[in-house]
Amino acid sequence: MRRTSTLLAAVLLVTGVLAVPAQAEAASRSAKGPVGWEVYRRLDRLPELPAGVQTKQFSSFDRAAGNNDGFEGTYSCLRTTAEGCVIAEHTGAGEVQAIWFTRDGGDVTGTGKITVELDGRKVVEASLQDLVNGRLGAPFAYPLVGNADQSSGGVYVEVPMPYTRSMRVTTEHNPLFYHLTYRTFADADGVRTFDPADKAQDVIDRLKGGDPKPPVKGARTQDADVDLAPGQSVRVARTFGPGLLSAIKVRLPQAERVQPRTEADEGRAFGANGSSEFTVAVDPGNDGVRLTRRIDPAIGHQVAKVLVDGQEVAQWPPSRPGASGMWAEEVVDLPASATKGKSKITVKNVFVSSDLDYNEFTYWVDSGGARTDTVDVGDASSEAAHAYTIVAQAWQGERIFAFPLAEADLAKVRTAQEVLRGLRLRISFDGERTVDSPVGEFFGSGHAMMPVKSLMYGIDAETSTMSAWWPMPYRTGATVELYNGSGRTIEGEASVTSANRPMAGNVGYFRTQSRAGATTPGQSWTFLRATGHGKFVGVSHTMRGPTNRNYLEGDERVYVDGSRTPQIHGTGTEDFYQAGWYFNRETFTTPFHGNPAHLAPATGCPAQNDCTGAYRLMIGDAVPFASAITFDIEHGWTNDVEGVYSSTAYWYGTGANATTRTDTLTVGDAASERAHGYTGQGEVTTLDSAFEGDLRTSPTYKAVQRVTDAPVSFTLKIDQANEGVELRRTGDQDQAGQHAEVTVDGRRLADWAQPLGNRSRRWLEEVYQIPAGATRGRREITVRLTPKTPWSAASYSAWSLR
Repeated sequence: MRRTSTLLAAVLLVTGVLAVPAQAEAASRSAKGPVGWEVYRRLDRLPELPAGVQTKQFSSFDRAAGNNDGFEGTYSCLRTTAEGCVIAEHTGAGEVQAIWFTRDGGDVTGTGKITVELDGRKVVEASLQDLVNGRLGAPFAYPLVGNADQSSGGVYVEVPMPYTRSMRVTTEHNPLFYHLTYRTFADADGVRTFDPADKAQDVIDRLKGGDPKPPVKGARTQDADVDLAPGQSVRVARTFGPGLLSAIKVRLPQAERVQPRTEADEGRAFGANGSSEFTVAVDPGNDGVRLTRRIDPAIGHQVAKVLVDGQEVAQWPPSRPGASGMWAEEVVDLPASATKGKSKITVKNVFVSSDLDYNEFTYWVDSGGARTDTVDVGDASSEAAHAYTIVAQAWQGERIFAFPLAEADLAKVRTAQEVLRGLRLRISFDGERTVDSPVGEFFGSGHAMMPVKSLMYGIDAETSTMSAWWPMPYRTGATVELYNGSGRTIEGEASVTSANRPMAGNVGYFRTQSRAGATTPGQSWTFLRATGHGKFVGVSHTMRGPTNRNYLEGDERVYVDGSRTPQIHGTGTEDFYQAGWYFNRETFTTPFHGNPAHLAPATGCPAQNDCTGAYRLMIGDAVPFASAITFDIEHGWTNDVEGVYSSTAYWYGTGANATTRTDTLTVGDAASERAHGYTGQGEVTTLDSAFEGDLRTSPTYKAVQRVTDAPVSFTLKIDQANEGVELRRTGDQDQAGQHAEVTVDGRRLADWAQPLGNRSRRWLEEVYQIPAGATRGRREITVRLTPKTPWSAASYSAWSLR
């Protein structure tokens, strides 16, 4: 059976066959789990649930609750220094995991240099464009870095960069759109500062692929034929005793790959007060000339006057808004009165109106019953040969768009969609069903049988074979089934590979959460809402919406353990999938993220709709939670674009909570302050404002607070059997860059530094991680904060980890 080399490499990683030095193994065996390169060397440890770890994000999201997430760069700099724009900063131990940027259609040259400082040392100082182009060399090599051609309009860095004391990332110029996802650790145990001299070539080679899948010790594979009438199910595999599912494979010949014909074409566009002009050959014996123009129809209502040799003779008809990613052609007939008897004519197009601009890629000239000339806009030689000029140019670039499918091919696409949506993979571990998902989405391509080459699953579209390598541990047994929820009989074959091994340590069951339906105005689409102890590791997302694709304006947000402030707040849907500009290079797939499917009405999406399939794996930047998580994404600017969505979230978890709120101090409340031995100054004031998050419906919160630059101390009760404590502060972030020294029971810890600020939605709920070494065995702790800046607090809560 065929399989891409990238997918083969993923099997090597997930089965843990890559040799790991003993020293590195010992360093990674802390409660926080693997760190640095060990995250990718030890994917077999992915089910482990960490303690004392949080995943957070800095981004350029609009602090004023609009959609200005980077267009003007208003919120892109935390602060500005002599070196430039500080986009991320943290005091304490942690790890930079994923960085994404876009601007200028994906060309990030304008951002200039990027500097990454870890523990006071500059580990990266280079042109951002050079960095994402791979010019720095390993470890900054594809697929750990990618440019806009490789990531469809966005650029990214997925090199894990740990630090023990501090992190700061600066760009020379305002980067406009960006996000940086990082992990914070309660302590530095097992953490070594990133060394760029370590090329990690073994990781790069495995990500790129090359070696065949080795046998897994003690593994066995169970096979099953699939011949399911509607409503029927088949058991593919059953195991007994403790073990691990390491591979699942499904082949569905009825779900054929149908690849639309595509063509790349360079073009230009001009805006208001603009025009273009060129000279073309015509047949002197013509009775008029037909001019055909290739356009990007996603920009609607393009109108221009047509002049021939200086005389206005026609007007391009208003273009109807069409499907993004599809070529369209328009025709205008030039009268014989302006063309007859001439061997060449000069055509001028003058802007009249448009939803954005007037774009042009190729012009074809037909006269005298034959094609007499072609102007390839954007091609230097063709433009020179036709004396092409443009005024008020608004855009120049290349598009790779598709052409309509024949009806027979469309029928194949519809059959594949029915099979991929209707056939469901169901997995039960230790008697509990934790996976019930449509197979197309589970394996990464929801809309159609398209190639996927991700780290944890993939699709060989040529053979209609889908494979996954998530490590799935269990204690007493597992059952894997396929259920046919479609209206047709489905045929194929499936296999499951498993091995006996103990399920030891703090690990979670592999789980998915799948849902589908129409979006709800004013409400975000939920990827994952769960309780207990777990971590989010990825999502496969299927979207259908208007052909202008503005549903992709929606931002993702992640709330953890009941916090009212999201730890992650993104800038747009395609940005979350680390692309840009509505996936302006069309479909792609990488080990970490991809947009494998994009369909228009002419290629398999319902009429007047655009269909997009995307995935994002968050492996190094997995989002842990101790008691609850809500991970959602908007549809449109403020959940105001209607669509039909489907998603499958991947996560590991248990049903038991790993944290308990053991005490809360309400600042400004005399009784609470007395009860907690509070000492400190600052006038008691009232703030009525909102938290960041839901841009349309966030209610305001009214509470009292103190702002002080004098020392503060207080005592909080904690669980004596704790494995660390999270100290949660609710405060006013009107003043950015709040900073305080921290001691716990006289022990000096890392400073509490918060670089964020928001003068529009002023409430901020944030967590300071106190390591277990400072809290274990204690029933209470006394915290002393010595502000270096004015320090705001309305409350402090102690959450004891277990």
